[in-house]
Amino acid sequence: TSGIVKELQKEFPKNLFLEIRKKKDGLGRAYIHGFKWALKRNYEYIIEMDADFSHNPQDLVRLYRKCADEGAELAIGSRYSQGVNVVNWPMKRVLLSYFASKYVRIITRIPIYDTTAGFVCYRQKVLENIELDKIRFVGYAFQIEMKFKAWKRKFKYKEVSVIFTDRKKGTSKMSGSIIS
Repeated sequence: TSGIVKELQKEFPKNLFLEIRKKKDGLGRAYIHGFKWALKRNYEYIIEMDADFSHNPQDLVRLYRKCADEGAELAIGSRYSQGVNVVNWPMKRVLLSYFASKYVRIITRIPIYDTTAGFVCYRQKVLENIELDKIRFVGYAFQIEMKFKAWKRKFKYKEVSVIFTDRKKGTSKMSGSIIS
């Protein structure tokens, strides 16, 4: 991935940036690193998404508009806000993801349908108030913790129904250890 980005930087030298961390430290730590990078540069809207094309880049505008035009402070690209919108996943994985979000909703009372979504637009002030250095989870539970902390701080959120298509590039990091 970094090689591709380095090549693209030649075409977009002022708009495409690459951060290479010294060691792999979990998904959550990678996002936190990116969030802090964006906050230092005073970006008003920060979007997290997978780079494997499971999140449709055309949906970026829809997430941004929910924040910029409709007053959301975080916009969540939701697979489950209007049924189940997942393509090319094995049924076992769909059920695991869907019921994980449902379980989180029941236990925490958070009214978000897709608590494990990794396609989110944050307004700057949300990330500034979440206390990123106090995020405990570094794996997939990171997504849940971020949404929970934003909800507990009463930030306005909106779920945007998206169709999630299984990755077109790379391999999943999902394993049995994530469940336990």
